[in-house]
Amino acid sequence: MQVYHRQASQSISDHNFSSQIRELTLLDLQEVVKGRFSSFCTVVGLQALMTLMDQDVATVAGPKGKHDANRTAYRHGFQDTTVPMGNQRIAIKRPRVRSTLTNEELPIPSYETFANDDELLEAALNRMLYGMSTRDYRHGIEDYTDLVETSGTSKSAVSKRFIKASAQEAEKVLSRRFDEETFSVLMIDGIGFGDYTAIVAMGLTREGHKIIMGVRIGSTENAQVCRDLLTDLIDRGLRYEDGLLAVIDGSKALRKALKDVFGRNVLIQRCQVHKMRNVLDYLPKHKRDWVKRKLRKAWTSENAAEATRQLRSLATSLQTQYPDAAASLREGLEETVTILRLNVPGLLRKSLRSTNAIESAFSMIGKNIRNVKNWKNGTMVQRWACTALLDAESRANRIAGYRSMGILIAEVKRLTAEGKEDVDDIENESKTA
Repeated sequence: MQVYHRQASQSISDHNFSSQIRELTLLDLQEVVKGRFSSFCTVVGLQALMTLMDQDVATVAGPKGKHDANRTAYRHGFQDTTVPMGNQRIAIKRPRVRSTLTNEELPIPSYETFANDDELLEAALNRMLYGMSTRDYRHGIEDYTDLVETSGTSKSAVSKRFIKASAQEAEKVLSRRFDEETFSVLMIDGIGFGDYTAIVAMGLTREGHKIIMGVRIGSTENAQVCRDLLTDLIDRGLRYEDGLLAVIDGSKALRKALKDVFGRNVLIQRCQVHKMRNVLDYLPKHKRDWVKRKLRKAWTSENAAEATRQLRSLATSLQTQYPDAAASLREGLEETVTILRLNVPGLLRKSLRSTNAIESAFSMIGKNIRNVKNWKNGTMVQRWACTALLDAESRANRIAGYRSMGILIAEVKRLTAEGKEDVDDIENESKTA
């Protein structure tokens, strides 16, 4: 049996593999693969590939050993190469064929079909995205070294593979077109990667799906980076003439960028969770529960006017003892109740009162990048950010209350139109005066 084992192992890298493997009985094959079904499939699969390549050669160069005056190609030996299998590469000998007319080497269709790196790229992407390091990559994959020569599991090989795969994922995000889709809501926030900040734009479709629309890498959430991100979305087809609702964390730079780019066509909803957190940070612990209840009561009011009245009253009550907390509450106060100015059902209103939807995606990113200790440059951050965001997008549920998105679209259009009319009236009165 040892003789058969040696023959089978050597035959995979030998062009007579097909004839040799057929001479082995089932008992011989069982000895070769040592009872492992995956190894058995590998041996048979490679034998099938060799057979297909022989057939491809015979198709263009004719049967071996038979003269054909009309042939258009001829055999030209073999080339040492590899094919992907089981998250690694397995060595084979590929037959070579040359054209009798141009003397150029011709492709072997079956080899071209199975030799692409898609399987390996996807494996590297998924394994590293879910926490496996390049150093540990070879652990947990099938070991075929007792049958064939393998490669492609070294730290450098896996790293290069992941870089290529993640660059492709980043391109998917950065080149997406939005001409055929309607987005009425944008959620924009930043997430830190070491010394870098990734500014992320997530859009909500009419059906309530969460789509990663764009990513920009900077050192902070500065206005220029945010403007570039928003301008890029417009260049890729984002339509905003009928209005947009932008849900943000309260960044002044981001708010300025939104107004600079979209003007009167954008409504700003400040995240109520961030606002509450900012106000509570200025208060002693014994005051926080009381203020938290007041804030929640105000933000669950029936309309924006009542919510604004309650929030201003709270700010006044805090003014004497906690002036900084009062100032924090007053800053952007009206924009924390924008969602109450839109006549949308309560479930969708609750979903859009904060940036929780995009924060949920960021929490998934945190799990994906936990093993990365050194962010070398912005390109690396961009690749990882886009890859992790696409993974989070694929696993995200539709936003709660998505069946009311049609109502929201109509309400955003109505409110932005009213805002334009109010501004126009003020400007006309100013000109008349």
